[in-house]
Amino acid sequence: MPEHAPYVLILYYSRNGQTAELAGQIGRGVARVPGIEARLRAVPSVSPDTEASLPPVPDEGAPYATKADLAGCSGLAIGSPTRFGNMAAPLKHFLDTTGDLWLSGALAGKPAGAFTSTGSLHGGQETTLMTMMMPLLHHGMVLCGLPYTEQALSETESGGTPYGPSHWAGTGEQLPLSEHEKTLCQAFGQRLATLALKLSD
Repeated sequence: MPEHAPYVLILYYSRNGQTAELAGQIGRGVARVPGIEARLRAVPSVSPDTEASLPPVPDEGAPYATKADLAGCSGLAIGSPTRFGNMAAPLKHFLDTTGDLWLSGALAGKPAGAFTSTGSLHGGQETTLMTMMMPLLHHGMVLCGLPYTEQALSETESGGTPYGPSHWAGTGEQLPLSEHEKTLCQAFGQRLATLALKLSD
């Protein structure tokens, strides 16, 4: 696709890899929609130092996000592991730097949603997704979730909520994404991309 093609920004923080896997599956769903592409971007860990302690380019995984990535997107999916029923600090830190985009209204009217991975099945998936939506609403974005017309939402015995895709990672050995979780991620990505094209018109 040409460089100026519209894209859905899939912005996430992942510590153990599960949230990154969700992001990849959402990207697969975006890829089903002609005329728009997925752009995966990560955020670095929060440093306790007053200066950056990580290289500007990660050793592996998606490149780090810039505010230009955010400003230019046609749609947005943000993802984080659960931290006490809320998003992890690195993603919150990145979002806290976007006041200039809020002031200019750069994201207003664009569709957005959230995804998460939790250690326990009832460990805050839904509260994490809901609290991640608060900054999106402040930016004037149009929230996108998962409707129950997605059959996997009624059948899943692992992750998956109407508020957005989720993954049950387990508290011991990390569980792989279930087929229902993958299906719901892809459906979410496809829905977000479709909405992004419609709203851009």
